[in-house]
Amino acid sequence: MNGNTGQEDIYDALIIGSGPSGAVTAHTLALAGFRVLCLEQGDYTLPSDYAANFDMWELVARGHWQAEPNHRRNPADYPLEVSETDLAPSMYSAVGGSTIHFSALWSRLAPSDFRVRTLDGVADDWPLGYAQLSSFYDEIDDFIGVSGLEGDPAYPEGYSPKMPPMPLGKHGMKAAQAMNALGWHWWPHSNAIPSQKIGSLAACARWATCTQGCPEGAKASFDLAYWPAAIKAGAKLITGARVSKIMVDEKGAATGAAWIKEGTEYHTRARKVVVCANGIGTPRLLLLSASEKHPHGLANSSGLVGKNLMLHPNCAVFGYYDEELESWRGPAGSAVSSMQFFETDRSRGFVRGAKLHACPTPGLIMTGIDPHRLLTFDALWGQNFHKVVREARNSLMWAANIDDLPEESNCVTLDPYLTDADGVAAPKIRYRYSENTVKIREFTVARMVEIHKAGGAKKIIEIRDLQGEPGHLLGTARMGLDPNSSVVDEFGRAHDVPNLIISDGSIFVTGGSANPTSTITALALRNAKELSRNLKEGA
Repeated sequence: MNGNTGQEDIYDALIIGSGPSGAVTAHTLALAGFRVLCLEQGDYTLPSDYAANFDMWELVARGHWQAEPNHRRNPADYPLEVSETDLAPSMYSAVGGSTIHFSALWSRLAPSDFRVRTLDGVADDWPLGYAQLSSFYDEIDDFIGVSGLEGDPAYPEGYSPKMPPMPLGKHGMKAAQAMNALGWHWWPHSNAIPSQKIGSLAACARWATCTQGCPEGAKASFDLAYWPAAIKAGAKLITGARVSKIMVDEKGAATGAAWIKEGTEYHTRARKVVVCANGIGTPRLLLLSASEKHPHGLANSSGLVGKNLMLHPNCAVFGYYDEELESWRGPAGSAVSSMQFFETDRSRGFVRGAKLHACPTPGLIMTGIDPHRLLTFDALWGQNFHKVVREARNSLMWAANIDDLPEESNCVTLDPYLTDADGVAAPKIRYRYSENTVKIREFTVARMVEIHKAGGAKKIIEIRDLQGEPGHLLGTARMGLDPNSSVVDEFGRAHDVPNLIISDGSIFVTGGSANPTSTITALALRNAKELSRNLKEGA
């Protein structure tokens, strides 16, 4: 067979999805000497094509670069049925996955996030804790060049990014001064953007277009941060490959995958199959892979595949100031973060909390037009538009991730009618804000208003639903020790199919309020090292 089809023989590991967890898995296994193939439904993106390279970059970013696949409709995308959701999920199909358009906020879960049942009597504890992930967090951070400052009191001792932190900038200083006035925790935010050149990544030049693509090649999107090293180590990557089903043998063990490229179906065999297709794509694929041995979907004897979807609903408050804040300077990203309100305080009327981060506001649409859309036409446009633009130059956005606790009613299923371009059933998303989530949001918006007032903002605009944000797709194939209440074990191995490993955000037990990619990659590295050990032992 053609050597580019992935059909020539049996691989040690077949990885589905080339996002951050797929990239880390491929690199780890290839370095250990195993034959690895990764199938990716998207293609490479070209930094020269990033929206940030164009004069009208904000408009370009709302075309084929935007976050929601239903609006973007690129050839590699699959549609989402979202008629029963409060928040339409975002994702990106390409080498590097959704890190192509993430802001590179690099936060760890806190120790309490792994013990929510024990501490707060809700959800479930993880089968591992912060201490078991700490060294894997460190290894990923060092490899990609995370920039930050050691000593954050919100985390245990030992969290020490090797790269110097980014400059706070005038907007960061304003945010910090407001927090000092209130006596609230803040710390320079860690960013997956090196402040000095490392590996295949350039040093940050503060373009502030992180979400719309870094023309400098500094942001650690995983097409740049990990895939060059993985391919150099021997990993093989096939793009434009849409996986339609994971294949199993007569005993129900995974044997590989069926996939489609340019209308032709291929089959690839492997000793181990690792699914890294995100918290929506992974349950979709497991449900598509139902068979006689797995009638309700692959690895789904618990009935939990696709359930407990968590999306980290975001809210934000814009403040407009008299001082010059240079809000077009990056990274964007965040200058300052706060864990003041992430732990449970039952006097607030809810459990868990939120992580706050202060961000610059590059671009006229983001800071000038979008927050003002509730104004009348004449109040925003015409002569008044110049006033809005002048104010927008000196703005600061406080935003927050809400700790979105798992609920089985929030779920991913297969839609009976909607399909992708190859006729494969598309996922249907059911997601509603819980009462607890809404209470966290309202409390958090009020606190961010308070911060802006402490900083002296002359105008404040509240945004309760940041649509198209944040692309944190978690919880739909949760890990645990009991096969009746979880899908995979503490190393991502499916209880029902031990040679099937899941290594993306779907294995989260709870979501925390931290941006999840740091934890996703730490888990993937831990899973991959255990998988490497098993392969060496012939398990």
